[in-house]
Amino acid sequence: MSRIVDRGAVVAAFVGIGVAVTIGVSLLLVIPIEPLYWLLTVPAGLLIGYYANQRSAAVSAAWHRVLANALFAGAVTGLAMAVLLLGVKALFFSADNGYRDEALGGPIACQTGADCVYRRYLDANRGGELAAAGVTDAASFASFYWQQQLTTAGLLLGVTTSAAVVGGALYLAFRPKRSASAAERGAQPAT
Repeated sequence: MSRIVDRGAVVAAFVGIGVAVTIGVSLLLVIPIEPLYWLLTVPAGLLIGYYANQRSAAVSAAWHRVLANALFAGAVTGLAMAVLLLGVKALFFSADNGYRDEALGGPIACQTGADCVYRRYLDANRGGELAAAGVTDAASFASFYWQQQLTTAGLLLGVTTSAAVVGGALYLAFRPKRSASAAERGAQPAT
């Protein structure tokens, strides 16, 4: 047991990284459904917050210890979720070469990276929105885009961590209780 969190919370943090990678690969790369990725941060946080204390066997731990375990494991999980989102976004942003199916009009004439992504947004009739936000070229688009992505990543971190604290509170409410016979055995002197 450390001064800040229990060893079980550290193990739960590693499990949280695995959960984030599994969700990230599934919903950002294999079947790209980003809104579902965002939604799954809540149950992932709840489970990791609860699991951090279950793994620590925090049956008689003080409430602040239980919440610290949940906070730590949730923050690590949320950070992994945020980093994975940004990593996948960076991969696709920098590698966009303008490819588009012939049925949709063929390739977009652009330079690989921000210029192609910007032109995709323009082709999707989002030029008015972008102009209203002060975006007029690929450079200003890149700045705008990454500001939005960093905001989303921060929200993922915050939501996952908050959900983990709620998971820790649920552990406090429903954790296993010490049996009366075990408490009596501990109180009786050995003969």
